[in-house]
Amino acid sequence: MTLTPEQQAEITEARATTRPTLRATAEGMERHLYLAQPVLDHGLVRVIDYMGDDAAITQAARVSYGRGTKAVTNDEGLIRYLMRHWHSTPFEMCEVKFHVKLPVFVARQWIRHRTANVNEYSARYSILDREFYIPAPENLAAQSTVNNQGRGALLEGEEAARVLDILREDAMRSYDHYEAMLSQDGQRGLARELARMNLPANVYTQWYWKVDLHNLFHFLRLRADAHAQYEIRAYAEAMCRIVRDWVPLAYAAFEDYRLGGATLSAKAIGVLRRRLKGEMVTQESSGMSKGEWREFEGVWT
Repeated sequence: MTLTPEQQAEITEARATTRPTLRATAEGMERHLYLAQPVLDHGLVRVIDYMGDDAAITQAARVSYGRGTKAVTNDEGLIRYLMRHWHSTPFEMCEVKFHVKLPVFVARQWIRHRTANVNEYSARYSILDREFYIPAPENLAAQSTVNNQGRGALLEGEEAARVLDILREDAMRSYDHYEAMLSQDGQRGLARELARMNLPANVYTQWYWKVDLHNLFHFLRLRADAHAQYEIRAYAEAMCRIVRDWVPLAYAAFEDYRLGGATLSAKAIGVLRRRLKGEMVTQESSGMSKGEWREFEGVWT
């Protein structure tokens, strides 16, 4: 992670300034506020602002459901009930705003989650830094032979070194040309909005990303999953650690029912019932496709 002295001074000043407030605050989130959490080689995630806590979720639920929640006598039980039964709106009462520094190719994946507010650093107005994501050797893998959007075995030895050299050299060469095309020393150059198109997808960008807790949980369920691409998963895992401290009861329910849970199809439930009765069920007799059966077996065996 790279922070300029000016950025670090800004963070230090922000954390040194206290503000009296009557609104609810979350002690765990206060510890994270403004601090930069390193991700990948030059990336970061940090909390800029937030609203709400576990109590905001239960408060909203009790207003919404009234007498329907009288049987749930504590906040933890109520939050688990809401998570278990997919009641989403109480979780929308909490919001968080992140500052994220990430490679452009990760940003293009991330922006698929359209239920957030985003404001990105503009290379039309400013010049991008000479910072590129270069994978660590342990994350340099070949194409998977069974998954068209996944990784297979690690590249090693000369092949790994060759690929890393290409990534570094191409990134530096493209940035050299980017700088050369820009207006410098009073001479007329190419417009910034055009010069940027020559930069590779591993150059770093930054944005502010504001999202409510319900949609953040949806993001984390997909991107913190073991099958997600490593680079975006690294950001999701950093955010999971922050959210765990912010809303510990809600995160525990999310971890149990979403991250650690599994969704069953009607056919899968039928197979389990048949097996519990002692029947030997195979893929051919299950009614599932080979892909469905493989995923089912991966959970239950």
